[in-house]
Amino acid sequence: MMQTAEVASRQRSGPLDVVVTGLPSDAHTWNLVFIQLLIEDLGHHVINLGPCVPQDEIVESCGKYQPDLLVVSTVNGHGFQDAEQLIQTIRSRWELAGLPAVIGGKLGVLGAEQRAGHGRRLREAGFDAVFQDDPEQDQDADLGAFEAFVARLAADRAPAPAATPLEGVAG
Repeated sequence: MMQTAEVASRQRSGPLDVVVTGLPSDAHTWNLVFIQLLIEDLGHHVINLGPCVPQDEIVESCGKYQPDLLVVSTVNGHGFQDAEQLIQTIRSRWELAGLPAVIGGKLGVLGAEQRAGHGRRLREAGFDAVFQDDPEQDQDADLGAFEAFVARLAADRAPAPAATPLEGVAG
């Protein structure tokens, strides 16, 4: 008889634990190294799965490591199909259903209209944010939006400061 796996609860404060990965169809590495270094510079821990990672391995790694964030990066423009299927699989797993997940990079090989549709569909499929490579936009703006997303996520799970007693109040 098969037993149901349970997720051990762990303290969620301090730096985020982040899984960074490429998609099965994307062999690029430099983007993953860049994202890893950026996240580490922000003070968080990174597990970089690398490029050409099969969907099952990404899902199993998220189950194993129980990260605070999944970051998917793609460069080749063909990651849309892989990404949509990946996030649907992640959202179908009870232990990963609430995992914050974002994707960034080049999501299509056609024009801006297709890129907008890809971003919308990926958010509808379950990604919390989509940061698209758009040659007509300032790349620093998307990078800033990603950094702000990570900062909000870290702030949302930081413990509340301990209450301090008021001076001059009798107890």
